[in-house]
Amino acid sequence: MSQSLRIDKWLWHARFFKTRTLAAKVVSAGHVRVNAERVKKPSTNIKAGDGLSFMQGRQLRIVRIEALGDRRGPASEAQALYEDLTPKREAAAPPVERVGIRPTKKDRRAMDAIRHTES
Repeated sequence: MSQSLRIDKWLWHARFFKTRTLAAKVVSAGHVRVNAERVKKPSTNIKAGDGLSFMQGRQLRIVRIEALGDRRGPASEAQALYEDLTPKREAAAPPVERVGIRPTKKDRRAMDAIRHTES
């Protein structure tokens, strides 16, 4: 195993991106930071202990590289390459009480049933 590896290749090995080309495009667009510094070259070398932050879809991912890896293996092997430092999302807000909002179809049917029984 080598001491350093191209960033696009590592992102592909760690299964953050489906293809190496896609990983290279994200890096070239300047959406990846290594140790808080923006990188724009997919050929940038990284090593174990470096910190990465990048957008994966709509989620910001923050990881610390634990190992470089020799191949793109199964997911269990890929997860051993990094430590995920991404903050966990908080639980969704509790449902809002439906006051002053247009009635649902179920509500309208219930109101219609009441109106028809009164006549």
